Amino acid sequence: MHIKTLAAALVAGAVFGFVPATGTKAETLRILNGAAASTLRVPMNRAVVVETDTPFAELSIANPGIADISTLSDRSIYVLGKTPGRTTLTILGPEGNLQSNVEVQVTPDIAEFRERLRQILPNEQIEVRTANDGIVLSGTVSTAARLDAAMQLAQRYAPDRISNLMSVGGTQQVMLKVRFAEMQRGVGKSLGSSIAIEGGSVGAAGTGRFADSGGAGGNLVPFVNNRSGAVMGFRIGGGRLTANVLIEALESQGMARTLAEPNLTALSGQSASFLAGGEYPIPVPSEAGISIEYRPFGVELQFTPRVLDDNVINLSLEAAVSSLDGTNTVSIGGTTVNAFRRRATQTTVELRDGESFAIAGLLEDDFRASASSVPWISELPILGALFRSASYQRSQTELVIIISAHLVTPTRGEALMLPTDRVRPPTERELFLSGRLAAPGSGALGEVARQDFGGSYGYAFD
Repeated sequence: MHIKTLAAALVAGAVFGFVPATGTKAETLRILNGAAASTLRVPMNRAVVVETDTPFAELSIANPGIADISTLSDRSIYVLGKTPGRTTLTILGPEGNLQSNVEVQVTPDIAEFRERLRQILPNEQIEVRTANDGIVLSGTVSTAARLDAAMQLAQRYAPDRISNLMSVGGTQQVMLKVRFAEMQRGVGKSLGSSIAIEGGSVGAAGTGRFADSGGAGGNLVPFVNNRSGAVMGFRIGGGRLTANVLIEALESQGMARTLAEPNLTALSGQSASFLAGGEYPIPVPSEAGISIEYRPFGVELQFTPRVLDDNVINLSLEAAVSSLDGTNTVSIGGTTVNAFRRRATQTTVELRDGESFAIAGLLEDDFRASASSVPWISELPILGALFRSASYQRSQTELVIIISAHLVTPTRGEALMLPTDRVRPPTERELFLSGRLAAPGSGALGEVARQDFGGSYGYAFD
């Protein structure tokens, strides 16, 4: 049995699945064993008028929550889409016979969605389609932020029923150049004096290092050999009464410089990490005894870039500089473990291609001073200086972290140079006759390799 039906125009104006009835030819639905061979697609919150060429007596909708029906005449059916989904419309004839089972598919209203999408993202080539009861987005957008905007708008029309087939075009790879610069400087000075008096059978008394040694006289020389700096000692008197005087002066200076410039490239929205240093083994008690865990130290970097509109780069960054601290230790299972000295920063910044930020600057100034003296006697004019010792130590640490971000694209491998290109292995003649361990390469890098860095060079600090 064949039933001819017409999918008329949407009452609200848009047409999905069926062509307008006015001025068009009716479509034919082939019915086999009471099942329709075609699907009636109805947009959500819109209606479709379906006409049959034979009168019907009764209508039934399987799920009224998906679509609602009403009769306009004995040959016209009004179908209203309510919720995305699928249901079945059953049409019965005057004698109770089955005329047709029409599958009704209610889809999101993508006509309005397309219009809103063109208003919000006018320059983006986004294609919108329906699939089952959801929306499929495809095409190419310029930035990840606009892709997120399209997805958020689609959620308003088909919550949790969106298939994203869009891709992000343009430059979406970010190269991050980070410069870690740290200076450590320390200065220490000490000036002390010790005096001891020995009175034969009476005994001996001393201050400073003589008091620590438990005696005077013959104990002077061994203690001098155990110290660094300028030490001067002399003895006054003779016979039964002698006096030993020891004057010490020590000045120390130290400087340490740390510089690292890691360069990393990551895709927009993806994370990248960097570690230049090592891993320190730490014994940890466990049920099986003592196990070893490794903790990284050195220059650490982890960042996640996101390219926004107008090539603005949103950058989430974690950076740290750590080193072993031998002054603080702990004993675990009879093993001495060093502590860590760590300077870290975590921040989020926005910058454009080629711009830089100083995201961290730390100046640490540590000053310590101490003095020891013999009560009352040290307050005497001139002579009291022999009964006083003073020292101070000052250390400064300055750490600066500067980041620069660049939008990059891949290039040909021939355009990239390696550090090993600066030198080449020597020939046997260059190695045995000239004593060269490496021979300069060719080109500009070879000229750099020919420079002599064996002399005085570097930086000077006040």
